[in-house]
Amino acid sequence: MSVSPGTTLRELRERKPLVHQITNYVVMNETANATLALGALPVMAHAPEEVEEMVGLAAALVLNIGTLSQHWIEAMLPAGRAASERGIPVVLDPVGAGATAYRTDTARRILDEVRVTVLRGNAGEVATLVGAEAEVRGVESIASGLEPAELAREAGRQLGLVASVTGPVDQVSDGERTLAVANGHPLLAAVTGTGCISSALTGCFLAAKPEEPLEAAAEALAALGVAAEDAAEGAAGPGTFHARLYDALAALDPETLDGRARIS
Repeated sequence: MSVSPGTTLRELRERKPLVHQITNYVVMNETANATLALGALPVMAHAPEEVEEMVGLAAALVLNIGTLSQHWIEAMLPAGRAASERGIPVVLDPVGAGATAYRTDTARRILDEVRVTVLRGNAGEVATLVGAEAEVRGVESIASGLEPAELAREAGRQLGLVASVTGPVDQVSDGERTLAVANGHPLLAAVTGTGCISSALTGCFLAAKPEEPLEAAAEALAALGVAAEDAAEGAAGPGTFHARLYDALAALDPETLDGRARIS
């Protein structure tokens, strides 16, 4: 196991991988800009007629069910299956799973039909998908019956993937090994879409490090957390923090990222 977000970031910027994102209307602009700021290339194709062809050009696929409707499902499933057949890593962000049966059932269907590499969600969403007690209000996690580290391990073990449970301290597990990521800033919770950005950046790091998904998922969260720490310095509130976050992602220094990343 080699955790080195700086090394992965440097490789990502050299390779500029294409990250195909089928995401929601609320965050499409944010996740595309965050992907660009980090150094990868986003494509936000979601027409069912082209997603299988597009995913074949990509180095990772991110599926996000934030503004769910039937046409999103009709795009996500064939794209996910095509990625699975080609060995392209897939990130699933099950936004609001647990809030409604439609969201929960859709997330479970994707998990059943697609070889998901990383499940990135909050505690309530992930707990819902492993059958643990959870309370989700809208798209926000209110409570989970399991501690985050235990929840990540259980999800990784039960679902056969890397579970990335974000919160005050992020927990990332493949069911056996678990990494805690302590970077970040409270202002991340004051801007809509930062969870979705973390999923997009997970796709970027997976594209650069597909053979080590546990490490890549933790490194992505550390990179976002360090950028958030930098963006919060001098920010007057959520609005300026939001704008500064893209600048901070673009300014991330691979040489110092390893020293600042708090991954244990």
